[in-house]
Amino acid sequence: MAMIKQTPTSLQKLIKGDRLMFSSSDDTAMTNQIQATHSPDGREFDVKPLLQLVEDIFTRAAPTIDALAVPATHQARTADALDEKNYHGNFTVIIESLAPVIDRVASEIAYKCAGVVDAHATTMSILNMLSSYSWEAKLVITLAAFATNYGEFWLVAQNYTSNQLAKSVAILKQLPDILEHSSTLKPRFDAVKNLIKVMLDIARCIVEFKELPSQYISMDVTALSTAIAHIPITVYWTIRSVVACATQIIGLIGQGQEYIASTTEAWELSSLAHKLSNMHTHLATQLGICYKHIDEKKQLETYQNLLHLFEMTHIDNMRILKALIYAKDDLLPLVEGTTKRRVNIEVLRRKYVLLLISDLDIPQQEISILEQIYNESRLHPTKQESQYEIVWLPIVDPTSLRNDENMQRKFESLQAGMTWYSVHHPSLIDRAVAKFVKQEWHFGKKPILVVLDPQGRVACPNALHMMWIWGSLAFPFTTMREETLWKEESWRLELLVDGIDPIIHDWMTEGRYICLYGGEDMDWIRKFTSTARAVAQATGIPLGMVYVGNSNPKDRVRKNIATIIVEKLSHYWQDPTSIWYFWVRIESMWRSKNQLGKTPENDPIMKEIMTMLSFDSSHSGWALFTRGSDEMVKAKGAPFLTCLSNFSSWKDEIEKKGFMPTLRDQLKDLHTEHHCNRLVLPGAAGMIPERIICSDCGRTMERFIMYQCCDE
Repeated sequence: MAMIKQTPTSLQKLIKGDRLMFSSSDDTAMTNQIQATHSPDGREFDVKPLLQLVEDIFTRAAPTIDALAVPATHQARTADALDEKNYHGNFTVIIESLAPVIDRVASEIAYKCAGVVDAHATTMSILNMLSSYSWEAKLVITLAAFATNYGEFWLVAQNYTSNQLAKSVAILKQLPDILEHSSTLKPRFDAVKNLIKVMLDIARCIVEFKELPSQYISMDVTALSTAIAHIPITVYWTIRSVVACATQIIGLIGQGQEYIASTTEAWELSSLAHKLSNMHTHLATQLGICYKHIDEKKQLETYQNLLHLFEMTHIDNMRILKALIYAKDDLLPLVEGTTKRRVNIEVLRRKYVLLLISDLDIPQQEISILEQIYNESRLHPTKQESQYEIVWLPIVDPTSLRNDENMQRKFESLQAGMTWYSVHHPSLIDRAVAKFVKQEWHFGKKPILVVLDPQGRVACPNALHMMWIWGSLAFPFTTMREETLWKEESWRLELLVDGIDPIIHDWMTEGRYICLYGGEDMDWIRKFTSTARAVAQATGIPLGMVYVGNSNPKDRVRKNIATIIVEKLSHYWQDPTSIWYFWVRIESMWRSKNQLGKTPENDPIMKEIMTMLSFDSSHSGWALFTRGSDEMVKAKGAPFLTCLSNFSSWKDEIEKKGFMPTLRDQLKDLHTEHHCNRLVLPGAAGMIPERIICSDCGRTMERFIMYQCCDE
């Protein structure tokens, strides 16, 4: 039977239809006509498995006309085996209930598309047949019906050269004759393939609208109500496109030698593909807005759940840790530090868990010092210390990480260098958790160390300052433990330098006088160190001097250290991490005291801490002399140098008072009422108090806001 081509009149109708979009008056009338066919009986079908089967058929049918020249046995070898497990269970029930209607629609399409085709009438006929089904079911059933005819056509076409049954059927359908025109048919089949792709895109999109969770979205959301209003006309045009594709395929059967080459059919299909593509873009945009709305609702729900969990009492920490790290049980979310094995959250059950929360810009010196403290607690653990673990929670925008290979490599490098537990990948951490740690635990740019007790309660919102000051001795990192440790402390050299430099410890054992000095002024450093050595030699006191730089140990400090080495001015800390650790401990002391409500007025150690911070803030020189635990004097660089330079005027006092008391008195005499102290407090060091007292005169300091970037 020769193919009956569409008349110019029907083509003009199609062109006119292509100009219609959602807002035209003609389309409104058509929508009303389409809606009149819709009379659902309330039955619900999960058509997604059926749609997946339809997609499989279209994918496995000849992707191009060239595939017909490939032997069927080779095609069978290269095709993946059908995954039968996808079509068991609920699918069997669905296909049994829908098979009869699919067959009726397939017959309707085959009958109507074999003669003079009225695309609109055929489409309306199919819609009337499917009046009792939902819109997504109408569309998927129609696609399944077309897939039946389409799949049978290509099954015969692909196997006629190797299977006698297929060959006999192909002869009846005159398919061998069609192959003679394969090069001419290629545009038509490519157009069919492209249109099928768009039809499947629309079907998937409409099914996704059906699957949107009603607990997170309703028709009050404009994007959803707009899309639902447009679905009927979209289904109409998609079914009408099915009719157009079926007309092309069915029309080839029996055509044989009467084939007439024409580009009209391909143009018609391309026109429909363009129209459906526009409709799909519109629906996909609305679907994206719906997903964003749902995601925001879910994030809010997760956030509220976290708040609620921390208000509850738990027998262990598992619910809390799963909510923070990874809530599902489908994978191992943690990486163990030393072996790099993937492990379950269960390894943290009923332990103190220190959550190291940071982005990927966590300073390497912080990792190094924390690793040293952590590893020491593992080498000689007390019963208490062995009960805590550190877990790194990287807070990173997952989109940025996916799109930036450098960020991914940076994460992997940081993770590889950590000896404690870490989250396997930042994408496991829910965005609501990131919001929670920022809003509830005040995580900003600088890392924090949140301590959770064995029941998941927050024992300390940020224990980094305690960790820097006392290390694992601060366990279990509670405010009570912090207060106890401070009661045992006094302002002494051991508190300042802790175990940073073994040489200083040796000096203390030897009974040496020890001088710590810092700043960036190299001229002052030269004059001060030479003068101090001269005074020590003149008085016969053993003196050890060490340069401690400043809290931003970058180029200037490194250059100063290089000069100190060449000119042999004093002992020094060549490793910038040691200098950083010295100053971060002092900042941590300030934060600890500040959080405990201490001020220079009511706490002598706080006064000393503020003085050290003011020294560092000035960037000019300063010095501190000490011997033993109790004797300590300090001053800014200029008065200290003046004092030592005037040694000849007060050297006789040393025999009566001793060196340290005499030095203290001389510095006190040089102190003037007029002074200008500058104090830069660490920005992430907790709540910045409204009122700061000058450590020199006790007056309230004037408040300024300073932003500083010191990437020298």
